Amino acid sequence: MPPTPTSGAARRILGIDPGLQVTGFGVVDAEGQSLRYVASGTITTGHLARADLPGRLKVLFDGIREVARRYDPDTCSVEIVFVNVNAQSTLLLGQARGACLTALVSMDLPVAEYTALQMKKSVAGYGKAGKPEVQEMVMRLLKLPALPGKDAADALGLAITHAHAGALNARLAAAARH
Repeated sequence: MPPTPTSGAARRILGIDPGLQVTGFGVVDAEGQSLRYVASGTITTGHLARADLPGRLKVLFDGIREVARRYDPDTCSVEIVFVNVNAQSTLLLGQARGACLTALVSMDLPVAEYTALQMKKSVAGYGKAGKPEVQEMVMRLLKLPALPGKDAADALGLAITHAHAGALNARLAAAARH
């Protein structure tokens, strides 16, 4: 039987904050309640024409696959996108998210999904936290020497959220078996 997240086995979690211009990624190792920063950064499509949607989606797809190959996560978490005021922006963001999800599942990686509200509540303690609060709390939780960039901080926040939720879900599943 594979070890559960509460049994002391370290899990590597890749968090993804999808965006068509900038997609953030963050990698943490979780062992019980302990979290360790591994890496974070962004994948950008600004070097391509805004009208080149297929090219931009390919950059995201290839970039996510490269990050997953490099850091070899056990599981992933991706932000769920909600409808914005601008329907066109929502559609484009949804396509960027789809490219990220497809890249992960094409590598047979399990994917959990969380809303921005869930991530902010998990990391900062309340769902209406702003980007600076998320950056500050991610820095503190992972004992980073400086604030991560906003997109990387959100991605790290998604990985942290999944570390917390995954451990809780494992405990609930174990309790249900008894």
